[in-house]
Amino acid sequence: MQVKELSFTGAARRAQIIDATLTVIAEQGYDRASYARIAEQAQLSSTRLISYHFSGKADLISACASHVIGRIGAWTGSAVHAERTAAGALRAYITATVGFIDRNRAAMAALTRIVLAGALEYTTADDAQAAAPLEDLLRRGQKSGELRSFDPVVMAHAVQRSIDGLPFVLERAPGTDCAAYGRELAALFDLATRIDAANILSS
Repeated sequence: MQVKELSFTGAARRAQIIDATLTVIAEQGYDRASYARIAEQAQLSSTRLISYHFSGKADLISACASHVIGRIGAWTGSAVHAERTAAGALRAYITATVGFIDRNRAAMAALTRIVLAGALEYTTADDAQAAAPLEDLLRRGQKSGELRSFDPVVMAHAVQRSIDGLPFVLERAPGTDCAAYGRELAALFDLATRIDAANILSS
């Protein structure tokens, strides 16, 4: 099979279709995200333009998910790498991810609907891979003596699941103060991981 070389125009068209798909899913739900509705949202002359750039709906949905997840990684990674301590990096991971969700509510709502619809092939290995950078961060903090002894796998998944729940909170209560939400989560896991927490937990 001949691989299409993606031109600047082609890349822009793909991005346009992905953005339109995310909007349709966020506003109307995954089941209603037909090519016709996506083409209308993207102001395309024909659904054939979608078929030209994506081999099928599964390919389109996978591209949408990868787009959002990639943006989260870039946004959060930049904030984490700017920190010099494990505690600071953990705080940055939480507040930056919460901030991204707040600023990209439609995209996150769409991603959540895609996952709940079972439209992605997501395995336990994928879940472990997604949590791996956070686990590594926690292990580095333990090795340096900055963080207390705990199971980094359990803690990483606890952090991630706490953040993952925010899109559901925003759907129910869109007026939620996300900055305060992020600060509260950061304080919670700071208390849970710092050295003197070991004395509190054993008392």
